[in-house]
Amino acid sequence: MTEKSSTPVSVAPAKLAEQDANTLATAPRAILRINQSKSGVRRRKTDDSVDLDNPELYFNRELSHLQFNIRVLEQSLDTSHPLLNRLLFLLIFSSNLDEFFEIRVAGLRRQVALDREKSGVDGMRPTEVLKEVSRICHEQVERQYKILNELLIPALEEHKIRFIRRDQWTKQQTKWVEGFFKGEILPVISPIGLDPSHPFPRLVNKSLNFIVSLEGKDAFGREGGMAILPAPRSLSRLIRIPDELCDEGDNFVFLSSMIHAHADLLFPGMKIKGCYQFRLTRNADLTVDSEEVSDLASALRGELLSRRYGDAVRLEVADNCPDDLVNFLLKQFGLGEEELYRVNGPVNLNRLMALMGQVKRPDLEYSPFTPGLPRLLRKDEGSIFNAIRQGDILLHHPFESFSPVEDLLREAASDPDVVAIKQTLYRTGPDSNIVNALVEAARNGKEVTVVIELRARFDEADNLTLASRLQEAGAIVIYGVVAYKTHAKMMHILRRENGQLHHYAHLGTGNYHAKTARLYTDYGMLTANQDLCEDVHRVFLQLCGMGQVLNMHKLLHAPFTLHKRLVEMIEREADFAAAGKKARIVIKTNSVTEPKLIKALYKASQAGVKVDMIVRGICCLKPGLPEVSENIRVRSIIGRFLEHTRVFSFYNNGQEEIYCASADFMERNMFNRVETCFPLLDTKLATRVRKDLETYLLDNCQSWELQEDGSYLLNAPGKGKDEVSAQETLLDAYAEKAT
Repeated sequence: MTEKSSTPVSVAPAKLAEQDANTLATAPRAILRINQSKSGVRRRKTDDSVDLDNPELYFNRELSHLQFNIRVLEQSLDTSHPLLNRLLFLLIFSSNLDEFFEIRVAGLRRQVALDREKSGVDGMRPTEVLKEVSRICHEQVERQYKILNELLIPALEEHKIRFIRRDQWTKQQTKWVEGFFKGEILPVISPIGLDPSHPFPRLVNKSLNFIVSLEGKDAFGREGGMAILPAPRSLSRLIRIPDELCDEGDNFVFLSSMIHAHADLLFPGMKIKGCYQFRLTRNADLTVDSEEVSDLASALRGELLSRRYGDAVRLEVADNCPDDLVNFLLKQFGLGEEELYRVNGPVNLNRLMALMGQVKRPDLEYSPFTPGLPRLLRKDEGSIFNAIRQGDILLHHPFESFSPVEDLLREAASDPDVVAIKQTLYRTGPDSNIVNALVEAARNGKEVTVVIELRARFDEADNLTLASRLQEAGAIVIYGVVAYKTHAKMMHILRRENGQLHHYAHLGTGNYHAKTARLYTDYGMLTANQDLCEDVHRVFLQLCGMGQVLNMHKLLHAPFTLHKRLVEMIEREADFAAAGKKARIVIKTNSVTEPKLIKALYKASQAGVKVDMIVRGICCLKPGLPEVSENIRVRSIIGRFLEHTRVFSFYNNGQEEIYCASADFMERNMFNRVETCFPLLDTKLATRVRKDLETYLLDNCQSWELQEDGSYLLNAPGKGKDEVSAQETLLDAYAEKAT
């Protein structure tokens, strides 16, 4: 990072480590392509002879998802990121891959097992996809461990952050480790011998375990064979060695190394022939039949218990584990060679994230910054309601603070003039200022209604706890509609002013979660616009009560009007282009999979519409295809912050329309979720967001361009061109302090 100055901050393009240049670098660069022609597009009539249902026009969803994970892994090679953050990207790759296997691979395997294989728009059958997934994942996991062992660990050691292996322990360290094992590990670990009375245990999803090969007889005369050692889940996988026993710096030992070194203490009198770590990944998707459920909360509590013991989908083992033990494990879990991953290092890499909280090395991390505040909020130090009444306020997180959202709710909770508060919660976190304010409001006698989505994946348990806490405070808690996840991000406040009721609302693209608001890019808007506020109120009526679809003034909402209106706006641009007028669409979203939207974009491209798409993750649309998508460019931004904003911009013959949304271009968002998509009615705010989009389209440091074959090329500045990092430019523009 550079010191903040009057010029936009930019990050140098990624420079792969020298020792990695010939072995690990697989990300070629492409020169940033900007269409410089007067019209900006190649105009043509729509070719009806092109079959837009042709599977060759679509990428496979799962394989595109893997490409995103690979782009995340690439960040661990990018020396423009600080060293600890490069390590973090490598660990995030592990975490992402875990979820990919738990949900996506598990779903494909289930289709195959039930003989219900169904191909998507790309035409690939699940068996074909699984085979390709296995090939790519084996290749990338091997590469991940090579990056860790050959690049990152040596680089960390140069900065005096060490993972000390067993063969490197000094006598003092060996003695300390033995004492730690006897005092902290031995009392809580439970070895399980395998014999007819002790069958193979049910192992928790993603838990660290050891398979031990034994020789000799135990106290009961049983012949040695095999045993399983589940590592205590209560213990950290990374343990700091006291500073007085080490050289200067931060020194750690893996829990697995301690167990390896002292496994003999768990089997007294027996000879240990081998001890090898392994980890099983299971199907973790929750299934709730909407037609069978009478109490969603109770049904989910039951499903949460089963998540830990779903069907096996992947086995990771130490690469030195003998074949006979590996085959034994594969047989136990009903897996084959394609599901086996031999790894050269810890089998649970994502647990290394604990390192970030145990070392204090600001020189090896991103420089801190203070999120900014919009002018209206800086200007008016009184009631936040006064500021909102002066005009819509747009917040761009994390560059701008999330605190105004919390402040609004906190003020509403204690304001005697506030009558009612309605709020949706999807992912909020177990310790949330938002929830604290809602609890206070309920206790203060406000009418508080909270729509909590219990099925927010991997947040179900936290949301059940939040629901109970709110109910105990006197809030009305609604779980939405069983068949549709409530993914909309909205808040509605009713306040009595001068004897009349006035509406205030917050609409956003991201969750009401203060921590992720520092890590994810999202837009949020505070408004007193009566049309928008009335629309928000109507969406809450639909969620909480029953009745026909209510008409909206300005808001688009799924599953009712959003998809249809998006298709209409795309087709409108195509009509303008066909008439020889300027036409342009800019879409920024997390994923693009919905076939009808993709077909509409293909037709728009054929008509001559210039389409720029900023798609962080999955993209099933193929750009650059002659006579189909040659006017479409797709790029992905991967950087310090997780790109999460959803913005849809339509030129509309000069009357530009810009929307922000909670929804992605996916089937689930359009048809199986409750989503909101709100227009930016204030011209200044719309212009600001359009400029933000253009900044992303100029990024030549952290942007990857999607190719016709599904690969991504990392953009680089052309000769003599300035480097542009969108995230750094926005950070410099909006944050109070960036150093």
